[in-house]
Amino acid sequence: MAAVMIGVDPHKASHTAVVIGAAEEPLGELRVRACAAQAERLLAWAAAWPERTWAVEGAGGTGHLLAQQLLAAGERVLDVQPKLGARVRLLDAGDTNKNDPNDARSAAVAALRSAGVREVRPDDHAVVLKTWSKRYRDLGRTRTQVVCRLHAVLCDLVPGGLGRPIYASHAARILEQITPPDAVAAARCELAADFLEDLRRIDAQLRETRKKLATAVQAAGTCLTGLFGVGPVIAAAVIGDVRDVSRFPGRDHFAAYNGTAPIEVSSGPHKIYRLSRRGNRRLNHAIHMAAITQIHHRHRRGRAYYDKKLAEGKTPKEALRALKRQISNAIFACLQADARRAAARAQGPGGQQGNDSVASAAGLHPRHRLFGQATPGPGHHPTTAAGGPAPGPAHARGMGWPFPGRCHPAAGAAAGPGGAPAAQRGRTTWRCGKTAATLGREEGQG
Repeated sequence: MAAVMIGVDPHKASHTAVVIGAAEEPLGELRVRACAAQAERLLAWAAAWPERTWAVEGAGGTGHLLAQQLLAAGERVLDVQPKLGARVRLLDAGDTNKNDPNDARSAAVAALRSAGVREVRPDDHAVVLKTWSKRYRDLGRTRTQVVCRLHAVLCDLVPGGLGRPIYASHAARILEQITPPDAVAAARCELAADFLEDLRRIDAQLRETRKKLATAVQAAGTCLTGLFGVGPVIAAAVIGDVRDVSRFPGRDHFAAYNGTAPIEVSSGPHKIYRLSRRGNRRLNHAIHMAAITQIHHRHRRGRAYYDKKLAEGKTPKEALRALKRQISNAIFACLQADARRAAARAQGPGGQQGNDSVASAAGLHPRHRLFGQATPGPGHHPTTAAGGPAPGPAHARGMGWPFPGRCHPAAGAAAGPGGAPAAQRGRTTWRCGKTAATLGREEGQG
């Protein structure tokens, strides 16, 4: 049997599969209802082609469950982005109607001809971080809606409303001081009280979700929290969206993925670079929050770098973009270090953990470290913030400038208030007395 590609267009109620050969000729088509036996029916139908590969459109979205079921059955599954399948359908010279069979065939053609299609991986701990990160983001949006509605009601009761930001305790004190003169004002006070209860409930949910995020990030054993301005929320967003850092050949590709690298719009001898609106906007927002946090702390090297760019004649937005690019490089180095440690643990005994830190790549002096040092908590080997793949002048020019780090969320209990230097295996680390509950005030959360 010849090797075939089976494209799947998933939906909430049904899934359409189309199988094509090497010449892109259709060999079969099946539509199954989305149910508990969906994977079994697809596998029984595809048994006629033993050498097969599945191409699921949007395997990270609507097709996530089906892709994971096929993967658990031992199948090879590829994730085709919907935009890639739409481009194939647009450039197709034949039937270009928008329907499920054509969408499934376009996904199969895209997976067959495109070299950038990724394989689907089984769900791991990064999916846990992504799940709680999405929950935290949704709660934040809901809180913003409730605060805006509460402020709109208070503007009808108090001249000028409330100052920003609005907290539940402040709004409660304002409501206690209001004596409604008529039925209209009484109704507005009652509505404001309901919004106030919603705000307190959402704040409690945000605190609980943040605790779960901090626990999940600590279990991941990442050194991302050693970067100043990166706490559990930002670290979870980065790891959840990136997952496998090995899919990026270098830090430039990672910067293009998160939107911190400018895009070229040149023509002929004119070379022009503009702000990129592409890439993963959630990851770009996480980097933006880390950059804003560094700028707000004048004693940090991030602010010094920002001021340096301003002195060179750049606008505040241009200086912020330059700082975001440096943070992107440091995050990429930390993710690479995490991947090396995970690979070392997977190899079993015989390897020495901790030799992938920046100390082995850029020397032991603290000034060679990226954005400061990552101080892990009890439960995994102490390591520093990661360096680049290899030492050398290029590494020193691009990423070797120091940013004093911040402690890991679980490092406070080991050091006590104020912090104390400690030597571990020939490396110098710094510990401070901060806990996970205080990290939110340094992340620049809206």
